[in-house]
Amino acid sequence: MSNGARKQEMLPVSGNDEGLYGLTPELIRAVRGTLSNGNETRLRDLVAPLHAADLADLIERLRGEERHHFVAMAGALVGGEVLAFIEDGVREVIVEKLDARDVAEAISDLDTDDAVAVLEDLDPPQQQKILNALPDVSERHGVAESLNYPEDSAGRLMQREFIHLPAFWSVGQTIDFMRESDDLPDDFYEIFVINSRQEPIGTVPLNRLLRTRRPVRLRDIMNEDLHIIPANIDREEVGFLFEQYDLISAPVIGSSGRQIGVITVDDVVDVAREEAEEDMFRLSGVPDADIYRVAFKTAGGRFVWLLVNLATAILASLVIYQFEGTIDQMVALAVLMPIVASMGGNAGTQTLTVAVRAIATKDLTVDTIRQVLGKETIVGLLNGVVFAVLTGSVAATWYGNPLLGFVVGGAMIINMLVAGMFGLIIPVVLWRLRVDPATAAGVLLTTVTDVIGFLAFLGLAGMFLV
Repeated sequence: MSNGARKQEMLPVSGNDEGLYGLTPELIRAVRGTLSNGNETRLRDLVAPLHAADLADLIERLRGEERHHFVAMAGALVGGEVLAFIEDGVREVIVEKLDARDVAEAISDLDTDDAVAVLEDLDPPQQQKILNALPDVSERHGVAESLNYPEDSAGRLMQREFIHLPAFWSVGQTIDFMRESDDLPDDFYEIFVINSRQEPIGTVPLNRLLRTRRPVRLRDIMNEDLHIIPANIDREEVGFLFEQYDLISAPVIGSSGRQIGVITVDDVVDVAREEAEEDMFRLSGVPDADIYRVAFKTAGGRFVWLLVNLATAILASLVIYQFEGTIDQMVALAVLMPIVASMGGNAGTQTLTVAVRAIATKDLTVDTIRQVLGKETIVGLLNGVVFAVLTGSVAATWYGNPLLGFVVGGAMIINMLVAGMFGLIIPVVLWRLRVDPATAAGVLLTTVTDVIGFLAFLGLAGMFLV
């Protein structure tokens, strides 16, 4: 019986939300207590009922030395399924401390996709050492072959355990085969039907198979509407296909056209979450979820984009420098200037977020760009006029200078209009250049809105106020 199927003896919890899954603050404190006094038996009793996902969460929440101590005391309880659930950065550190034979034994019962997830972030020499320790030669070959595919490809995502049968087999033959075979996938939803060249030509859902009489051939009940996935395509494309067509599973083919694997919906759910997180991090200039990394590595990962931001800030400062004399003659300009730039930046970020998401979901295409650009231009203009009236009125009243309110309002309209346009133009240009829009669009947009905001505001001030 799996960990998830066991009846869990849970410690008391202090709130209903904390009882929704097995890991509780009380349990974490109890585990830390057993780690400090070295009570191995008590530790195993505490964590044995946990689901693998909860056990992975527990390991992530422990501190560095506590983690290594825990893994050593828990032994076989930290199996392959637990390693597959652990966040990448934490798993990498743990696996590096384990013997290659122990890791190989832990992942030997996993499906190929989960075994690949455990190994893919390790250094190649360590990967090879663990692969060599795998007892099953065919499993070793399958995992190694999957690791040879690009990192974010369907080949990395697929599992190689699947059922594919010829179209002339009957329902009875299929059922008997599955009953007698010891080498079936742990979870599967469809039987893949192949031709003589082992190319997928259809699928038979398990529910249809079980409702059909034994003599009926698979070709007579199969779905021919297949969405075949080449192993080299990006996993974002895979996620789009599953979302677009409500797929449960899909066959993966190699360069020869033969089926070499299958991708299931549970893996695609993980991909959708990871891609959404990745876009969010990139828009913020953070390389990935570095909450579990040491401070030095975290600082290094964020340094590059902070350096780029420094360069763009210097560019904006050079624009301000050109109007130094104007600012000296009217101090109010220095007080009001950040408002214009800030509003433009926020307006542009709104458009940018929508655009990046629309590109990822394929809602934004070459044919719809002009229409969306027109809409965002109108939105920027409308919001610009509204906020121009608000900020211009405040500035005019505050300083008793109606002309100053006019300058602030005019700069607000210009910057919010430009922000709306470039919030779409920048990600679209990057996308057409085959650059991930989430990576650089935020920095470029900030530069545009700062430069245009300062230039418009100080330029109008120089024309009408000084």
